Amino acid sequence: MAESGLLWVGFTVLLGGFFVFLGILKNVNAWFYESKLGEKRFNLPPGDLGWPLIGNMWTFLRAFKSDNPDSFFTNYFQRYSRKPGVYKGFMFGNPCIMVTAPEPAKQVLMDDENFGTGWPKSTVELMGKKSFIGISDEEHKRLRKLTQAPVNGHEALSVYIKFIEETAVSSLEKWSGMGEIEFLTEIRRFTFRIIMHIFLGTENDQVIAALEKEYTVLNHGVRAMAIDIPGFAYHRALKARKNLVAVFQSAVNERRQRKAAGISVPGKRKDMMDALLEVKDEKGRELSDEEVIDVLLMYLNAGHESSGHITMWATIFLQKHPEVFKKAKAEQEEVIKNRPPGQKGLTLKELRNLDYISKVVDETLRIINISLMVFREARKDLNLGGYLVPKGWKVLVWFRTVNLDPEIYPNPMQFNPSRWDNYIPKPGTYLPFGAGGRLCPGNDLAKLEITIFLHHFLLNYQLERLNPGSPLMYLPHTRPLDNCRARIRKVSSAAT
Repeated sequence: MAESGLLWVGFTVLLGGFFVFLGILKNVNAWFYESKLGEKRFNLPPGDLGWPLIGNMWTFLRAFKSDNPDSFFTNYFQRYSRKPGVYKGFMFGNPCIMVTAPEPAKQVLMDDENFGTGWPKSTVELMGKKSFIGISDEEHKRLRKLTQAPVNGHEALSVYIKFIEETAVSSLEKWSGMGEIEFLTEIRRFTFRIIMHIFLGTENDQVIAALEKEYTVLNHGVRAMAIDIPGFAYHRALKARKNLVAVFQSAVNERRQRKAAGISVPGKRKDMMDALLEVKDEKGRELSDEEVIDVLLMYLNAGHESSGHITMWATIFLQKHPEVFKKAKAEQEEVIKNRPPGQKGLTLKELRNLDYISKVVDETLRIINISLMVFREARKDLNLGGYLVPKGWKVLVWFRTVNLDPEIYPNPMQFNPSRWDNYIPKPGTYLPFGAGGRLCPGNDLAKLEITIFLHHFLLNYQLERLNPGSPLMYLPHTRPLDNCRARIRKVSSAAT
């Protein structure tokens, strides 16, 4: 009996010691980072900095790899209240302030003077130190100004329409004869073909397929933990970036050599790479090879990933809601009916007058949230929602919680394009592409691609999903686990 009692005492002591150790471990991050703030630490927002090194990342990854990604912040809301929407945490290797409400989100995104870019080092390594996410505010303004017209300008968009429309028509026709397809896979190839044509002037199927494969690997590493060890997503992404840079550098070298020799290629259309190699700022300075390559790499990644996923989801939502499909199709038929004799193909004016399909796209962007968050960094001690944001801490603005806020959008997960009737969202309440000076530079081009595809889909086709109950994956983007196995059925031969 005495020995048994001693064993129980020993077990209790060990168990108690284990929990004490866990308690100490759980507070290491807080002690290490908050103690440096002195008395100011008492003005930090609610939350916790999680475990050493990994912080809140396991909780985040567990939530977003489950069937309930919103559980990550539901826990914060239950513990600390939903308002004012500012919490402390430790994400992607840094102490941070997480923003989930419109007002503080607007303050962070619109105040470039006090909140600089703050993307994790691993993301900058993958996207490029000379891309929009890796450069200073001064460089960003210069680079954005130089690239804005060739990407989103009225003239550029008008030029792109014909190729986008031809590609949409031929792709839908092809898919309708293929039987079962992975709709997401095919849509991503469709958007990648378009972006490759616009930026690199290539339509070579083998080149496009090889580069698209590398981009898929790259994108899976952007929000993975930065573990540069074989077998991990980040390690594979770094290799993919190296391969992509080599391809782009070869193209840049070839074009610079042709330019120096005064050689022109007969019949070659001027593409985005040509424009970037020729462009000069007001001081006559050209872009370096690294700047050209990183800008192209970033645009090509964002330009096909976001457009592809949103196009898939808009198509799914339309097919899932017959009343919305019917109304959207009627709008497309009206365009054809009112078209002047002799006109072939869409015009930019027609596309910008498609009011209802624009609401379909806006509602899809709101629900799907192609970007979960954006990263900033406090340049000095700041006040946000009544709480301290320490200098040097990362500030993560969570688009998903803003776009799905039930107080702004009743029944937020319900697909309802009519919620946009006579409704203009207040600043900070709708963030599909961010806001402020670092608003996504390719947003107009993305919406143009999506709208043109939906125009032709609605007129002539229907989507038949083979597994509509497929589980969803939320990282790096929301998608069905089966990549939307489906058939595309042709239902009309209406002239377009």
